[in-house]
Amino acid sequence: MAVTLSAAAAKHVEKYLAKRGKGVGVRLGVRTTGCSGMAYKLEYADAAEPDDLVFDSQGLKVFVDPKSLPYIDGTELDFVREGLNEGFKFNNPNVKNECGCGESFNV
Repeated sequence: MAVTLSAAAAKHVEKYLAKRGKGVGVRLGVRTTGCSGMAYKLEYADAAEPDDLVFDSQGLKVFVDPKSLPYIDGTELDFVREGLNEGFKFNNPNVKNECGCGESFNV
């Protein structure tokens, strides 16, 4: 069981944490919402929460709450540029369907 960062995502997170002046990694989870049922939550983390599972990836820590792990286990967080747009992309092997706008998914 693991959640990882691509090299591009790690580079982006490191740059942002340095600019921010604090933080040790990212917190990744899911919440119930949208037309397909689940949406990703992503935030920068300054410390672990008591129940967090911690994965080391590319020299950074990825924190995941235990309730979210079954939905995102095996996910790689990537950072991509497509034309003028850039952002995080979730490469989640558990996804069965995504909504048309790409905001939510189900497993």
